[in-house]
Amino acid sequence: MEMARRELYRSPNGDSWFLERDQTNGRAFVTHEPNVASGGRTSRIEVGAFLQSGANGPEHQALLRELGNMADAPAIEASVKQSPAHISSGKAIRILVGCEMTYEFQQPTPLIATLNVHSSRVSDLERPDFLVTDPPVPIEGYRDTFGNWCNRLVAPPGRFTLRNDTVVRDSGQWDSSEPEAEQILIEKLPADALLFLLGSRYCETDRLSDIAWDLFGAMPLGWARVQAICDFVHDHITFGYEHSRPTRTALEAFEERRGVCRDYAHLALAFCRSVNIPARYCTGYISDIGLPPPHAPQDFGAWIEVFLGGKWHNFDPRNNDPRIGRILVARGRDAADVPLTLTFGPNTLVEFRVTTEEVAGQARSV
Repeated sequence: MEMARRELYRSPNGDSWFLERDQTNGRAFVTHEPNVASGGRTSRIEVGAFLQSGANGPEHQALLRELGNMADAPAIEASVKQSPAHISSGKAIRILVGCEMTYEFQQPTPLIATLNVHSSRVSDLERPDFLVTDPPVPIEGYRDTFGNWCNRLVAPPGRFTLRNDTVVRDSGQWDSSEPEAEQILIEKLPADALLFLLGSRYCETDRLSDIAWDLFGAMPLGWARVQAICDFVHDHITFGYEHSRPTRTALEAFEERRGVCRDYAHLALAFCRSVNIPARYCTGYISDIGLPPPHAPQDFGAWIEVFLGGKWHNFDPRNNDPRIGRILVARGRDAADVPLTLTFGPNTLVEFRVTTEEVAGQARSV
């Protein structure tokens, strides 16, 4: 398609946002191009969805100024009103999700795998996502402290593969936002949310509290404050798989300014908890559905859930853009609570594949 394009904003770390308009149908988009060093993916989101995300970062302010100044603003406004992305795609979709991991073990090794779709989405599965191993071994399932479904087994010596897959019926809607959601006073929080105000293995609230209040203490309470935290974390950290380190904490991510999706999540969690907002860690599948190619190789993703206005809401400091088809696998205080696999002995991961893709066929409404 033929696009008219102009730059909206360029962040200090080199991320760029552009306003684009399809010359053939007048629909308007905001394109986010991450800095080269981050290894991130370009995303294109219709203007309506971008404005409805509830964010108030400099790129959003730049867009609002641009819309106010453009001579053809009526065309843009019409595009926002007609955009299906900012309300709903109106079409249920089917998403194939799954993974395959192959290890080399030197000896019989106990292993815990947390790879099944979370129970909150079980009614959306077209078939059970049973864990299968090669060679076959006995598997025992159980629920952990946080309600995640786990499988325990003993892997034999040699090459050993874990795999599962299923098709998930999804609404096809972009991540929702509720900018009016309010922060709840600590004394009025439900008891089961209090745990997620505390520091944890990777989230040192005691060492980040003063920094959090300096950065975000003057921000309005509620959704705007959480979005400001996500905007800051997204711009502060440079993404790269070469920066991955399993021991990196939130404070170290803040100081080193590099990491992978779990580091973005840990820093945002620590900041939220430091300013008295309950927040918990999530891992699962994040699709590229609705985003322009090229698409990066699939991987599991990490994001956060924040308790505002009496319920939990998704925020994604790594991507900081809405997504279609965010499918939860597990949640906890931080990554230490929800490792995809936990092995109790020496091993080498030799192959790792993740699938998240839309498949043909009509899904019934969800």
